[in-house]
Amino acid sequence: MKKAKIVLVFFSFCFITAFSQQRAQKISYEQSGGWQFIIEPYLMFPNMDGTSGIGLLPDTEVKASASDIFNNLEIGSMINAEASKGKWHINSDVIYMNLEQKIEEGIILVKGKINVKQFAWGVAGLYRLTPWLDLGVGGTYNSMKLESSIEYKNLEGTTSKSSRKASQSWFDPMLIARTQNQPGTKILYEFRGDIGGFGIGSDLAWQIQAYAGYRFSKLFQITAGYRWIGVDYEKKNTAEAIIDNNRFLYDMTTSGIVIRAGFNF
Repeated sequence: MKKAKIVLVFFSFCFITAFSQQRAQKISYEQSGGWQFIIEPYLMFPNMDGTSGIGLLPDTEVKASASDIFNNLEIGSMINAEASKGKWHINSDVIYMNLEQKIEEGIILVKGKINVKQFAWGVAGLYRLTPWLDLGVGGTYNSMKLESSIEYKNLEGTTSKSSRKASQSWFDPMLIARTQNQPGTKILYEFRGDIGGFGIGSDLAWQIQAYAGYRFSKLFQITAGYRWIGVDYEKKNTAEAIIDNNRFLYDMTTSGIVIRAGFNF
């Protein structure tokens, strides 16, 4: 919590500084009236905290730091892209991760591991309502595959081993608000909040992003910041789900530092 407060204070300072300097930091070239594009490959140093559950297996608590995830990361790919024309913006954000994490011992669990293959593709359309506020709608397609192998305690005092695989895909509609620097400035900032799910896909899906950076040239820029992503999805533990042994739970918050390299054209 203390670390999160320090990060929020830092980005608040960056935001205020950027806002006060944006008129004095204009890039010399004129902005064209056509489409502007930016592609940003990025790296996230994530922490994961939450609960997952598959079928009739006991729910497992997942708590992984950035170092844990990178030590167990098999592959990861992240890229953000945006097309803008006038007050209109179309955004696309793709995340793919394949990681394996040991499960912490609990009252029931003795040991185990969980493998998560996650693909998320978010698309949004935004309109600049005021010089400092963009509003928009969008959605995120999530595809998740969980593999869990655990050893757990029985009521008799013995232990049992079990493994289970399950996959699930769903779509979360999202409402979006964003504030960012004016076009043509060297000092960059962005603060964005998304909320959605609404029981259509997840019970609740949300994210918060805060970035600050610098545009070195007409082509190249770098931004860094912090991102929180929350997903609370469950294929309900109904009678049918129990019979079919197909319950699926993913209630996770992923957060961490993000570094983005942007290419404008």
